[in-house]
Amino acid sequence: MAFVIKKRTTKMCPFCKDPDKYIDYKELNLLEQFLSYRGKILSRRITGVCAKHQRKLTNAIKIARNLALLPYTTDKLR
Repeated sequence: MAFVIKKRTTKMCPFCKDPDKYIDYKELNLLEQFLSYRGKILSRRITGVCAKHQRKLTNAIKIARNLALLPYTTDKLR
């Protein structure tokens, strides 16, 4: 029985790759990319964001939620 070893490819952080991108609570299009369809913040494992930028992203999303720019939850169903 032969075993196939799959090589894992690591995702590069989009904010480290492009230093011109800036995480800001007012950039809703950027923040919505890191939310699930239910409005939950996606994990680093799924998005490929590094720990430093994940913390900044989480803070920006929480600020946008407090200012009612982003919803806490959605009514959308699949």
